Amino acid sequence: MNETVVTLVGNAATGVEFRETSTGGMARFRFAVTARRWDREQQLWTDGHTSFYTVWAWRTLAANLAGSVSVGEPLLVHGRLKVREEERDGQRRTSVDIEAVAVGHDLTRGTAAFRRVLRGDPTLTARQGRRDAAVAVGEAAGSRAQAPVEMMMRQEPIPELASAP
Repeated sequence: MNETVVTLVGNAATGVEFRETSTGGMARFRFAVTARRWDREQQLWTDGHTSFYTVWAWRTLAANLAGSVSVGEPLLVHGRLKVREEERDGQRRTSVDIEAVAVGHDLTRGTAAFRRVLRGDPTLTARQGRRDAAVAVGEAAGSRAQAPVEMMMRQEPIPELASAP
């Protein structure tokens, strides 16, 4: 079966709703994409029509989204395009969903600090513990990350890599 894979650039229009399911976490949020074009006559950028998508994510991506994305943040969403048509109250409606494969912050509009999530530690993606967990991970990673940098600056081999086959 052929699937349509898309990459969209836009903003989180709603907060991430996260739920635990029997198969793992599930998250969804609305995503706004506004086309921009250069108006030659007025010599400025103008906004076009805004399209809204519902982004769905599962398992680890869902949990990480819940702990990382807030309303209004600029994002890139990469995933499978799903178009659904349904009839509600006698009216035909079309919904466009994206089943996300990857989501990231748009670094053309700001900076981000990536923190690797340790498997099996749900506090790292919990909304209320997000800041404390980030500090704890940063401190733990900082002590591990600093040692290889210092060794590289001294041009000494990194012990973990020196013993690799």
